[in-house]
Amino acid sequence: MFDHLVESSSHKADLERKGSFIVATALIYGVLMLAFFVAGIYWYDNHLGEMELELTTLVAPVPVPQQQKQEEQKQEVKPQKIEQNVDVRKELIADVTRTELVPKEVSAKASDIPPVRRGVTTVIGNESSNAAAPMPAGPGAGTVVTAPTKVQIADEPPPPAPPPPPRAPISGGVLNGKALSLPKPAYPAIARAAHAAGTVVVQVTIDENGNVISAHAVSGHPLLQAVAVAAARGARFSPTKLSGQPVKVTGVITYNFVAQ
Repeated sequence: MFDHLVESSSHKADLERKGSFIVATALIYGVLMLAFFVAGIYWYDNHLGEMELELTTLVAPVPVPQQQKQEEQKQEVKPQKIEQNVDVRKELIADVTRTELVPKEVSAKASDIPPVRRGVTTVIGNESSNAAAPMPAGPGAGTVVTAPTKVQIADEPPPPAPPPPPRAPISGGVLNGKALSLPKPAYPAIARAAHAAGTVVVQVTIDENGNVISAHAVSGHPLLQAVAVAAARGARFSPTKLSGQPVKVTGVITYNFVAQ
């Protein structure tokens, strides 16, 4: 028991010794750092005058005076009134002293348009005025110069009516009796060898001009359908009209084959 007490006391003393050493070391380092810091401040203060410092002055740019606009541009261009050298009239009316000119219409109401002056060139315009410096007319009783006559353009014609939509094909039933031309199909050799016979029904579609545009067999011996369809494509019909408008027609053509 006493051994343990002696050992604990020595260990405590060792820790106190180490702690004192660490505190002393830290204190010494702190003093040295403070000394170096203070010495650096004094050294910088002593050598501050020896340092070359460059003084930079910020100078504002010299304002450049803007060029003044020319007086000619400032002055507004006043429109100059051009003196006309011809008379202007809304309508050409002859003077009453000119008996050689017969008016088209006689009216009891006086016109507010002055008559054409003798010996002065006159043109038709929007208002009536006399020339400030009249231009003399050419030789003769008088010269009247008229401005180009205003052409009244009529309204554009309405667009043409759109064509009526195509009608759906109508059914014509059996078309054998309605054909203008109905070629007969040839009897194929293979069908003759097989003694094929019977009726072949071909469904056809006829366009507005009476031509067959599609054909296919719907019944009949297979060896006879191809020649029947070929013959149906060559058939011709008269155009069929509905309410005056040509329409397409669908129907059937029948072909009877006899065994040979």
